[in-house]
Amino acid sequence: MEFNSLSRRIDKIEFPEKEFTLYFLAYVRDVLPESTDERIKYIFSREAVLELTHNWKTELDPNFEYHHDPKGFGHLAIAVDNIEAACKRFNDNGVKFIKKLTDGAMKNVAFIADPDGYWVEIVQAGLDPTKP
Repeated sequence: MEFNSLSRRIDKIEFPEKEFTLYFLAYVRDVLPESTDERIKYIFSREAVLELTHNWKTELDPNFEYHHDPKGFGHLAIAVDNIEAACKRFNDNGVKFIKKLTDGAMKNVAFIADPDGYWVEIVQAGLDPTKP
């Protein structure tokens, strides 16, 4: 039996001013880029990355509630080859939108709801997050 990949944390980005950290996990078959900018581009161009968010100090707050029906977690995100075509297909199939591409200031992201009401973020694959 041969393993062709390793599952590992490929990056961690901290946002001290907002008090949260993003962790990115994926199967890795190649060497990770050294520079931060190149590593971020690599992360957002991959076929599959799991992004986890740690909101600082919530584990110390006895009044913190992480579950607000129906969201037991924030959301999942998927990258698609053509975000406009994907959103059209979701719309044509009666999928409920939380945020359409044309809504709000961020025109490069959409949110849909799964059948249980959980949010799914839809992003364009290969988008360079270091550029506006």
